[in-house]
Amino acid sequence: MQLTIEKLVYGGDGLARLPADEHGPGKAVFVPFVLEGERIEALLVEQKRSFARGRVEAILEASRRRVEPHCPYFRRCGGCHYQHAAYEHQLEIKATILKENLRRIAKLELEGEVTIHPSPPWNYRNRTRLKVRTAPEFALGYYKFNSHELLAVEDCPVSSPLINRGIAAFWRMGRERTVPEGIHEVEFFANADDTQLLIETSCGPGTPSTPIREWAETVRSVLPEIAGVVAFRAQSAHGGNTAEPKQIAAAQARALVYKTSDVSYQVSTGAFFQVNRHLINELVEIVSDGYSGESALDFYAGVGLFSTVLARSFAQVIAVESSQTSHADLLHNSPSNVKAVRATTFDFLRSSSGKLRPDLVVVDPPRSGLGENVVQSLVGLGAHQMTYISCDPATVSRDLACLLSAGYRIEQVHLVDLFPQTYHLESVFHLAR
Repeated sequence: MQLTIEKLVYGGDGLARLPADEHGPGKAVFVPFVLEGERIEALLVEQKRSFARGRVEAILEASRRRVEPHCPYFRRCGGCHYQHAAYEHQLEIKATILKENLRRIAKLELEGEVTIHPSPPWNYRNRTRLKVRTAPEFALGYYKFNSHELLAVEDCPVSSPLINRGIAAFWRMGRERTVPEGIHEVEFFANADDTQLLIETSCGPGTPSTPIREWAETVRSVLPEIAGVVAFRAQSAHGGNTAEPKQIAAAQARALVYKTSDVSYQVSTGAFFQVNRHLINELVEIVSDGYSGESALDFYAGVGLFSTVLARSFAQVIAVESSQTSHADLLHNSPSNVKAVRATTFDFLRSSSGKLRPDLVVVDPPRSGLGENVVQSLVGLGAHQMTYISCDPATVSRDLACLLSAGYRIEQVHLVDLFPQTYHLESVFHLAR
């Protein structure tokens, strides 16, 4: 059937509508790889009570913002969503989606403009994780779009040049049958100047450690920039819960030193760190610039990306992180006036209720956001300034609705494009009351 795309929505799809019938307005149809205003011929591939999903069969009237995708795997690979849009238009799409989520969920109409921070659109990732198949024949790649079927990939244009050399080296080992059985994922992590590579592999339960250990010792010979290899094995599930992966092999370095314009961070395998190698300095500046005082709180602190810099303008910073691996790096990276606490944000706030009066609170939660309990606890701290870093426009809109009702106001909004070619968007909100 023929459809006209009304707008793009978070998740990468375009929204169209089926023709109205006797039951009322036509229900929504979500179609990937389209642009606003395009007229398409689509095939419906899924019908639900309140919506449907479609697949583009032909572009009948193309947007003038449509471009030729840069990657031969685009549309088959599930990693990228916007390669068919000019990069400047990708930024417009994301800003519109952010505003629409704030309007719909937080009932908030932004008074000022969103400050947009673009990225070089290609080779920006410093960390890339791929699936591995060793039998019956070797393959390395991503899942196909909307599936769990492996798509073999030999080059990834959003990953750094060194990571792509690492992918090529892994393919050489695979074709030579030197990648041991049991490895089902590999992650490449490159340092700031793209000169060193840390490799983390994940193995299935029961994978013997000896061949993995012997292989890890030889990997550096295929690519001199490889600083180290660490292998983990998934543990068997007990009572429905899967235990933490167990390290079964390591060769050479287990961490990289990641140098930004101001700080050098130790980042170990398994620790969280921002993936856009071009915008890390800018993100830190957006979060920390212009703030000073006696005390600051940094929640979901990771390895200390923000707290280490905030320590220069605050007498004391308390950095809270729940991951054991990230917390170990946080301890290593923290100057003397940063107190690194290993706890969940909720547990820390619950145990510290009434004891803290910070000048600034910084929160960088996972995609699920803060949630009502954490928001209410944060409000109870009484901080006059708060900075919220978000990777999901829906959950930040939900949390902002609570913060605004508690008396906070939005002073600045930044859209930091950490993920070009994808629907993912990073936003930073500066709040005050």
